[in-house]
Amino acid sequence: MLFKNVMADEALKRQLVSLVDENRISHAQLFLGKEGTHGFALAIAYAQYLCCEDRHDGDSCGKCHSCVMFEKLQHPDLHLIFPNCTTKGVDKDPDSKKLANVFRNFVFNRNYHIDFNSWGKELDSKNKEISINIRDCANIIQQNSIRAHENGYKIYILWMAEKLHHTAAPKLLKTLEEPENKTLFILLAESSDHILPTILSRTQLVKIPPISDTIIKEHLMVDKNIPEDIATDIATIAEGNYVKALSLSEENNEIHHLLTEYNIFLRSITSYAQNLDLKQVNYLQTQDYILNIKKDGKEACKQFLRYMLRMFRNELLLNLQVKELVKATKEEYDCLDTYKSFFTLKNAQPLLQDCSQALYHIERNCNFSIVITDLYFKIAQHFIKR
Repeated sequence: MLFKNVMADEALKRQLVSLVDENRISHAQLFLGKEGTHGFALAIAYAQYLCCEDRHDGDSCGKCHSCVMFEKLQHPDLHLIFPNCTTKGVDKDPDSKKLANVFRNFVFNRNYHIDFNSWGKELDSKNKEISINIRDCANIIQQNSIRAHENGYKIYILWMAEKLHHTAAPKLLKTLEEPENKTLFILLAESSDHILPTILSRTQLVKIPPISDTIIKEHLMVDKNIPEDIATDIATIAEGNYVKALSLSEENNEIHHLLTEYNIFLRSITSYAQNLDLKQVNYLQTQDYILNIKKDGKEACKQFLRYMLRMFRNELLLNLQVKELVKATKEEYDCLDTYKSFFTLKNAQPLLQDCSQALYHIERNCNFSIVITDLYFKIAQHFIKR
């Protein structure tokens, strides 16, 4: 992976290049960036540049023996560690070594645009815990005592470092603090909250900013042949997450479908709040339509509630006339404008809390019919003018 092919901030790329050029490499670095920021690709490009035999003009050559092996993710001194679990192919004592080929194929098939949920589906994990386990840590410690094959750096990339199992993480403390010479640890994480403070204190923080709307738009137009107006809409609501942008572009009419459900739900609620007459509102018909979401499974239910949360925030921002902060498509703007008067500073917090609580209950397998009905009347109470 060359730096020029990574969807990341140019200033950050230059910073990483200068660390190598000036030999100021910290032996343990935490790359912290939200989902969809192309962090894994950035870590690979950084490692490849460090090991390149003919780097120039701020990038790897892409042609030397080292670069060729990096392009295949098979450099002998590159060690990929990632969350794992038992699979059909590995039914006992899983670790990153045993699943290395599966992970490499996953990365290549998604062109480095990887995320934890997609990896879980790749493993067919279902309800299994996916973690970087104690066997992974033992492998790191063992490998760290062996000299590099190419007489250069040994590089360990821990993708989703926040998934380090609580029994495994302490095993790495001494190695992170006192690694062998010419060893680089790159910990990739989306949140530092679930990483041990003792591990955080041993790493140098590198913040990865979200991908700009302009870059997402351009890539969607070139890579996916998406028309400019649609690419603009997707980039606007992707919020710097290219994985999310790809998902939105690949799911036919997904945004329109969610908006239709949201519009039906809010139209019924606002009508009831104004009339307090369920017969006039015909709630049962509305409920039947919304509960069709349940047929698509738990993830569809969660997706609708997350969409509602995003729209609620936009409704409030629009009502407060802070249009520049609203993240919505042109079609969504028309819908938001219809209901914005119902959202005020007074009811904003309880509305968001009720919606978040509904999402919490769905994640814990509560009945969607009961949860969504309860949410319907809670929202209506907030909309009733007293």
